[in-house]
Amino acid sequence: MVTIHASYQGDLCCTAVHGPSEASLQTDAPKDNQGLGRFFSPTDLVATALGTCILTTMGIVARRHGIALEGATVRVEKHMNDSPRRIGRLPVELSVPGTFADDHKKILERAAHGCPVHKSLHPDIDAPITITWAG
Repeated sequence: MVTIHASYQGDLCCTAVHGPSEASLQTDAPKDNQGLGRFFSPTDLVATALGTCILTTMGIVARRHGIALEGATVRVEKHMNDSPRRIGRLPVELSVPGTFADDHKKILERAAHGCPVHKSLHPDIDAPITITWAG
């Protein structure tokens, strides 16, 4: 179990503290929803969690199989729906440098699609994952 504590700072900003590490971050409402967009919005953090979870999950599997994954990058686009206001799409584009055997590509692709955040998204959120093997 991990506990996150958050407090409302006013002006649509919150500060969240990660219990185990005491690292903190701030959020702000986005400009298109009454905020100033000074920090990640809560829905931006969902997109961030998705991209970093995919890379982390792939990294765990790569380490287990002795595959070098350093330099891999992810780009996640967050598309909001208007009514009701919610995340509608989170297309993910991965770029993985290096040369990989086909079996290693399959292992890493399976890891990307098995990330816990991707598996936790509501089924109405379209979150396709595209991998470019840049080797």
